[in-house]
Amino acid sequence: MIKKPGKNVARVRKHIRVRKKISGTTERPRLNVYRSLTNIYAQIIDDTTGRTLVSASSLDKDIKSKLGYCGNKEAAREVGKLVAKKALGSGIKQVVFDRGGYIYHGRVKELAEGAREAGLDF
Repeated sequence: MIKKPGKNVARVRKHIRVRKKISGTTERPRLNVYRSLTNIYAQIIDDTTGRTLVSASSLDKDIKSKLGYCGNKEAAREVGKLVAKKALGSGIKQVVFDRGGYIYHGRVKELAEGAREAGLDF
């Protein structure tokens, strides 16, 4: 009997495969998404220097106090809006979207739509 790898192992493999093709530059950094069961995190990364330029998560005080539970679509949309607001404040208008090996559905999609709604272009 052949045992299949777990979901997270498969996700990491997909993420590594995608990262071979997607890279953030100074002009167009990478918007990375990480999703846990209870929270969602977003970072804007410049891969040429290896620095995180902007970050936001559902653990931020504004979002946590407003929503309470942060493992849902509403929190993901708010994180997208927050990361876009911070990015626009730093002079970043265009990004490359890196979904982190997750399918573009549910919370990941809501984060992306929230970021687009707030003015980020990708």
